[in-house]
Amino acid sequence: MSTEDIPLPDLKLLRLFELLYATGSVTRAAEQLGQSQPTVSIWLARLRELLHDPLFVRTPAGMQPTPRAQALIGTVRDALACVRRLAETAPDFDPAQAKRRFRICMTDASHVTLLPQMLAHVRAVAPGVRLEAARIDADTARALEAGDADLAIGLVPGLEAGFYQQTLFAQDWVCLANRRHPRLADGRLTLRRYEAEPHVAIAAGTGYQLLAAVLKERQITRDVHLELPGFLGLPAIVSTTDLVATLPRHIGETLARTADLLVLKCPLPLPGFEVKQHWHARFHHDAANRWLRGVCAALFMREGADRKGTARPGK
Repeated sequence: MSTEDIPLPDLKLLRLFELLYATGSVTRAAEQLGQSQPTVSIWLARLRELLHDPLFVRTPAGMQPTPRAQALIGTVRDALACVRRLAETAPDFDPAQAKRRFRICMTDASHVTLLPQMLAHVRAVAPGVRLEAARIDADTARALEAGDADLAIGLVPGLEAGFYQQTLFAQDWVCLANRRHPRLADGRLTLRRYEAEPHVAIAAGTGYQLLAAVLKERQITRDVHLELPGFLGLPAIVSTTDLVATLPRHIGETLARTADLLVLKCPLPLPGFEVKQHWHARFHHDAANRWLRGVCAALFMREGADRKGTARPGK
């Protein structure tokens, strides 16, 4: 008979073995197991049959182990210890004592709008925790599944099967302009003016794809004088030229505060979208991952966002 074919004893039988060895009494073993004495006697009979040995023999001093039982007690205790460790509650994550690094996939815009606040909070409550920002790209899903990344924050289409998500806040669109713009000083930006003005474009990210799709659908042509791969130089460009930038509201208002720019209502019928945090189902119950998600929810979740927060993993 191969090892795969050997019948395994129930845990209750191993527990009975351990108690009989410790107490030498069927009655006391039954009490600790919360069972009747006849039931425990039936269990002992099954154990004897399974292990092909009487195991415990009645004597004036109580139920005494046979040599076979003495040889097995160490194995039985080890097996029960392993099962108990398996059943233990996962340890809590103590941010004040933790020493670990979290890798968060996020957009360039989140480096400006979310990361500074997150870093300040983590440094205050978890001094041993380190953060690493990574790009959202075609490898993000694999990285989250493998544990190479802990979270992805932003608009991340395509994360479906096996992923959870939580809405942090909704986004619409704004336009930025120089506060001394010669033609927009009145703060009004009509669609006709929008088409006539020179533009600076951020030619990257999912937001750019949404904007480009609406422009194409509406057959609106922008006079783009400059394309940038990210937001780094945008405030300086807009504050020193008459170029108009079209951005999601959160990054737009953040940049406007840093460079004293004019924030205008976007005249385009652009669809809004939700910024979410995403994680893989493998780490849904991981204490450290849960803590990090809680930090993001506490810092960035807006009123009106889904505070239930999590969607079931896709099929």
